[in-house]
Amino acid sequence: MTPRFGISTHLFHGQRLDREHLVEVAAHGFEAIEVYATRTHFDYHDPAAAALLAEWLDDTRLSLHSMHAPTTRGYRDGVWGAGLSIAALDESRRREAVSEALAALDVARTARFRHLVLHLGEPATNGAENSRAAVSRSLEELAEAAADAGVTLALELIPNALSLAPRLVEWLEDDLELPGAGICLDVGHANMTGDPMEAIETCSGHIVTTHLHDNRGTRDDHLVPGQGAIDWEGVLMAFQKVGYDGAWIFELAPAADVPAVLRQAARARVTLERLLTFEH
Repeated sequence: MTPRFGISTHLFHGQRLDREHLVEVAAHGFEAIEVYATRTHFDYHDPAAAALLAEWLDDTRLSLHSMHAPTTRGYRDGVWGAGLSIAALDESRRREAVSEALAALDVARTARFRHLVLHLGEPATNGAENSRAAVSRSLEELAEAAADAGVTLALELIPNALSLAPRLVEWLEDDLELPGAGICLDVGHANMTGDPMEAIETCSGHIVTTHLHDNRGTRDDHLVPGQGAIDWEGVLMAFQKVGYDGAWIFELAPAADVPAVLRQAARARVTLERLLTFEH
């Protein structure tokens, strides 16, 4: 199977998403996008915005691979707004986060996508109090709505105790009944919390989508693959060993010079394609 590569609109996060962003992604040879659902970037509450997105996808022949569930109320000038967490101890905060995720999920009725990527709480570096019980309640609510919309929940590996590779597998195999749900293996986050190859092996059989970005092991830099310390040959070999054959989604940091980053991403894609098609 020919590898399919996409770009997360996280790259354009500080701007209102528009048609030209998709044109740029397609012009650099990518086939798919993941839309980051933040209302200052893409207003997933607005049916007109969803309809426009569907038109742009048709115009550019890009597929909407996934929607990233909201993690913040806004993102402006490089500054994150108040966080949204389905693991919040405070019930009103938890309900707000679930409500926002449901609104993002509803976009699938107009602009079809396969996966809703979910953070189970906030990164431990934020000092967040993430509740296991809150996650359980939230996932039960979201799983029913996702099944009704024909969308797969993808629980993302992020740096907190509820979202490391072994714990994500427990959510899926032991804790809850989440038919069809899987894992978004975020390689950059896996590198910050241990060995990415080990994380991939641990999640074997559950990986439904990916986030590809690089770092040097300490900061969540969201660099283009090849610009940090991750062993991409080893990472891709590990994905192949567990039989992953889904899309490869670059989740890169918001940039002032987007065309330059897309050129770098296109070159990185060529390198990754060669590694994926190399017979080990």
